[in-house]
Amino acid sequence: MINFDSYTLKLWLAENKDFFSGARIQKIQQPTRRDLVLSVRNKGVTKKLYININPQYFHICFMDKENEYKRLIEIPQKPPMFCMLLRKYLENALIAEVKQPEYERIFELYIETYNELSEKIYLCLAVELMGKYSNVILYNYDTNIILGCAHNVGAEKSREREMAGGLPYVYPLGRPDDWYVAENSLASVNPLQSINNVIDKYYAECIYKDKFNRLKEQLKQIISSKLKKDKNSLKKMQYRLEKEINSDKYRLWGDLIMANLYNLSDYSKSVTVYDYESNENIQINLDETKKLKENANNFYKLYNKGKNTIAKLTELTSELQLQIKYYEQIIYSIEIASSIFDLSAIEDEVLPAEKKSKEKVKASFEPMELNIDGYKVFVGKNNRQNDYIVSKLSKDDDYWFHTKDCAGSHVLLKCEKPADELIFKCATLAKQYSKGSGSSKVGVIYTRRKYLRKPPAANLGYVTYKNEQEIIV
Repeated sequence: MINFDSYTLKLWLAENKDFFSGARIQKIQQPTRRDLVLSVRNKGVTKKLYININPQYFHICFMDKENEYKRLIEIPQKPPMFCMLLRKYLENALIAEVKQPEYERIFELYIETYNELSEKIYLCLAVELMGKYSNVILYNYDTNIILGCAHNVGAEKSREREMAGGLPYVYPLGRPDDWYVAENSLASVNPLQSINNVIDKYYAECIYKDKFNRLKEQLKQIISSKLKKDKNSLKKMQYRLEKEINSDKYRLWGDLIMANLYNLSDYSKSVTVYDYESNENIQINLDETKKLKENANNFYKLYNKGKNTIAKLTELTSELQLQIKYYEQIIYSIEIASSIFDLSAIEDEVLPAEKKSKEKVKASFEPMELNIDGYKVFVGKNNRQNDYIVSKLSKDDDYWFHTKDCAGSHVLLKCEKPADELIFKCATLAKQYSKGSGSSKVGVIYTRRKYLRKPPAANLGYVTYKNEQEIIV
């Protein structure tokens, strides 16, 4: 991890001091409790000042559009209280001066503004970039009284330095006696490049990777939990199904009793009859409180109940098997996802709206497009893209490829009469983008698009097929 040290802040302030002088704060936004965005305008130019007090990624910089996009900033509909406080005092206010207390990782914006009585007042926005103690504090420079903090610090957290509205603002204890330059300082990454660009690019990528990994792990845990639950349910159903398969014996017993109705006695504990299927005598235990005919009818009821149970369990087992394949396909899509946009498409598919991550990203439905021997080939990286390939991009005479009995991507070849070499290349591509990519041999099926069918109410990306051929890759 590269460090944002006091020397890096010094260089950044020196690079941007001229822009701050006489600038106005036009707009204030607080995407989360740990970051702020201030739109600052001066000399006909508007820049977005980004303040991050996350213990892992604390920094300050001006964002360019590309790195703002990477940070996936989403403005909440209801601004936090601290954001409302800053808007009240700082919007359209003039920046009189910017400072950095010597050797400190503290950035100070001195603001010239007016109170409710139209009296000129001076405020200071102090951005303290100190790891887990990072904070943003607004205080009255004339009275040194804090108006509000991004994080209040009570006596239970710090006996030496409490911070909250109404308390005096004091600098942190243990002030350094020299500029701190860390071993992995941002100031030494690229001395020839703008320090602001170095800071902006590095932390934008860090934040993006962190959000990507967190969302990936969250989705994987949710789907893995569902997959485990369904697999356990399937085992239980298969066990019950094996037990119910023996219900045919009840029909046989009923038939044998009815066939020997006049040769046997009512109210017997058991009867011995000749089983014409096994060619031997068998003993059948009965309810001695009932007649033979009543016992036979009971056996028929048990048989019918078992038959209905088998039919229902078979249906539920088939549904569960499809659902398990669906979840395995989703886990595969999560594993090969290369961007938050890929994960967002999966999130939209599998999570209810109330459980989705706060970092809402517009999902990409466009599958990967390749050119093989002059022909277009599309590869779906998730179920939405797979469904898009089948329902939107394909025509009847195009060729569709997929690994057999293995989670993987749908591959579509836009060619009516492909050569064998082209078919093999597409089959190899289907293997590459599947769970069997590391196997020595994988079966890949392919057929024309017109032989695919998506059953009603089927899961995204699920299709049935016919007239398929198989190739071993």
